[in-house]
Amino acid sequence: MNFQGSRRRGEDGIAMVIDFLLSNARLVLGVGGAAMLGIATLAVKRLIERAGRAADDEKVEQKMAESWEELSLVSASPTLITKGIEGVVMKHVAKAARQQKDDLCQQPQMSSLEVSKPESKTKRLQLCVLSLQERLQQYYHTRAALSPPEILRAQSLALDICTEIQGFLHSRQPDMPLGEMSLGGSLLDDMQVVTADHACLLVPLQLEASLWRLIPGEETLLTHPLHWMVRRVNLEYFPRGRSYWDRYLVGGYLSAEAVVNMFSKAVMDSINWPSISSTMDCLVSPVPGGPDLRLEIRPRNEEGAVSSDDPLFITMLPLLRQEDVVLTAQPELTSPWVNAWHLSLYPWETQRLAQLDATDDGSRKQTLKILKAVCRLNPALRPLESAPLANLILHLSDSESDWCQTSLDIRFQQCITELIGYLEQGVLHSYFKPAVNLLSGLSEDQVDQMGFMLYCAVSEPEILLI
Repeated sequence: MNFQGSRRRGEDGIAMVIDFLLSNARLVLGVGGAAMLGIATLAVKRLIERAGRAADDEKVEQKMAESWEELSLVSASPTLITKGIEGVVMKHVAKAARQQKDDLCQQPQMSSLEVSKPESKTKRLQLCVLSLQERLQQYYHTRAALSPPEILRAQSLALDICTEIQGFLHSRQPDMPLGEMSLGGSLLDDMQVVTADHACLLVPLQLEASLWRLIPGEETLLTHPLHWMVRRVNLEYFPRGRSYWDRYLVGGYLSAEAVVNMFSKAVMDSINWPSISSTMDCLVSPVPGGPDLRLEIRPRNEEGAVSSDDPLFITMLPLLRQEDVVLTAQPELTSPWVNAWHLSLYPWETQRLAQLDATDDGSRKQTLKILKAVCRLNPALRPLESAPLANLILHLSDSESDWCQTSLDIRFQQCITELIGYLEQGVLHSYFKPAVNLLSGLSEDQVDQMGFMLYCAVSEPEILLI
């Protein structure tokens, strides 16, 4: 092998070694992969810095040897993997975070460029003097919360689509027993974060109470608490054909998948979307290929061209209501059971959070929105959806009563710690349906990545607010 290449070639070789280490560390280290990956990265980072500062080949070899010794210490000790890993990870990350903060706080040397840009100095000082409480408030108002004009604009577009679809169905299929369509979900409840980019159009189906019975999931053969079924009853007195929805029966049960397929043909494939686009002065088109009924709306600018802003996605959601029970037709959640309807816990969770905040003027809703924004903007935490975070706060509310604004930072840090515990166990029980594990859909790799990121945030929670 030829080792007489230039410095640039030598750096490329080191880069190849680093890429190999980072891509295979998780496989080699197993359960502690995510944490060890972070420590190994720090050690390799020192290797590059020392090699870059070396003046001759002899010093390069010496510094590389020292760095490889550090890296070997990390991987050679099995007790480090099984015991005390949290402390090691947080020690390295805390040191790196403090170093970054010190770099930001250093007084820069005055120059003509720095004099012309005093804002840069001000921003650095702000990062150093803000407490976690102030950082959370700043993050909420600048990153998480949506502006009222943005919310109103998205709601207006969604309501226009709602009016068009309802008018079309009433004219084409007047015998279809539907309730009044409306908006629902996080956009309506002021629970959406970062950007107003999705909305739900609720399409209530009207069933005859004497002909249909809602069967809880625990009472069905599926035994899943969230997978309910809708049985056709009294067939001996009211044979098939007496109800409009009899045509979507499969095995004596109303099929959610058949209902979704019907709306796909009746709405998505039949409406003249180019005509509606010209009327609404925006581009409206169905999103093909997915199991749900989704529309994409792209506004036009003043010149009439399609805007480059993020589109608004509207999902049609057929549902059934009986008292406080809401069942939705979402085959993507109930597959492969074509007859199963999904029990939506979102209304219960949202209502419970609102009741608790109204009782003590708490900040649970604000905490939830901050957590949702953090997870959405952080690639490692993105698999965490709204439901686990809402249930995390509901569980924590049972043991913690102080949710005032001045305790926002304490509750935020406590949510991080609690979430780490749930990830370690691999179980986060639903607040209203304890038999449901809200973390069951996460892969082992996703749990490792989220766990490592949250371990880092225990000592330096500000890294989640970047």
